[in-house]
Amino acid sequence: MPPLKLRHSVRALVLDDADRLLLCGHLLPETGTTVWAAPGGRVERHEGPLSALRRELREEVGLEWERDRAEPPHVWHQEVLGPDYAPGYDGVVNDYFLVRTAWFAPRGTLSEEERAAEHISGATWWTPEEIAACRGPDLFSPRDLATPLRALLESGVPREPRVLGL
Repeated sequence: MPPLKLRHSVRALVLDDADRLLLCGHLLPETGTTVWAAPGGRVERHEGPLSALRRELREEVGLEWERDRAEPPHVWHQEVLGPDYAPGYDGVVNDYFLVRTAWFAPRGTLSEEERAAEHISGATWWTPEEIAACRGPDLFSPRDLATPLRALLESGVPREPRVLGL
């Protein structure tokens, strides 16, 4: 059996001083459903994970993260298998890093055409309570985002990244 072809991505859990989480809405054209996910994306061949994270934060939400700032902790690891998660791949690997910042109005450097190509419909700050109370039709990635987010806020950064499911 050939090895799985997985798309490797990095994502930032951007939390402000009030523990609001910044999420990007991705409108799925096939269903019209919006999936709210942490900003981030594919690690390109020439990039390391943190370089990709810096680029994705700048592009998607306009957060400039200086290179001299301490490396964000790697808090979650997710592997999801299935061809529907990334066209041309057998699944995805998402590594999540915790980035603390002051609240800001998100506006990335992507053009409207680039945002549309990535199906990004906007970016919104969410409280953990709002995430837990949301009852469709919107979805979150991971689906039960409220549970690991609460654990992270209550227990702090884990020694090893927590493994997440879909």
